[in-house]
Amino acid sequence: MKAIKILTATVIAGTMAMGAQSAMAYGKGDIFLRGGVAKVDGKSNNGNGLIAKDESGFAGSVGYMFHDNLAIALQSTEEFSTDWENSAGGFDQMPINLMLQYYPLGGTEARVQPYAGVGLNYTHFSGESAGGQSMDIDDSYGAAAELGVDLKITEAWAVNGFARYANVKADTKIAGQDVNDTELDPVTVGAGVTYRF
Repeated sequence: MKAIKILTATVIAGTMAMGAQSAMAYGKGDIFLRGGVAKVDGKSNNGNGLIAKDESGFAGSVGYMFHDNLAIALQSTEEFSTDWENSAGGFDQMPINLMLQYYPLGGTEARVQPYAGVGLNYTHFSGESAGGQSMDIDDSYGAAAELGVDLKITEAWAVNGFARYANVKADTKIAGQDVNDTELDPVTVGAGVTYRF
């Protein structure tokens, strides 16, 4: 699976890049920026028979550690233009997550800093169509969760890898008629860098 290969390559590259440089503890008051490439597994088991293709693009986030072990982060990706695998048409989607993250090794100088998060997902849809017909997918609100790791290179920079899940279920109309909800429940896997200050 390509997503697993990306995460594995990130871990290996980060481990090789780490030298004997001084380390600064992750802790209260830190602000961090993350950016990189993510792949969204958009496939679904919709009752309306539509299956979304996988998409890749830029993902980023900004966060603040208000405790040695806890942070709040706002995450998003670029707007993905997604096609249906089994029908003409598709849609644009813009996901935004607000996450509470837990860093079990926060407050220490550990070079490997894993984290887990839970929070809320909001996904905005636009440009929808299906089978040559007009389509409307309502914006979605749902739960989100993630696992990630930073592999520190310097005091400020780290290599990052993550996997996220969001519960995306939205009322859907095709040609003005109600159809079964669109359920994407995407898994997003990505890799990039973290800058902390």
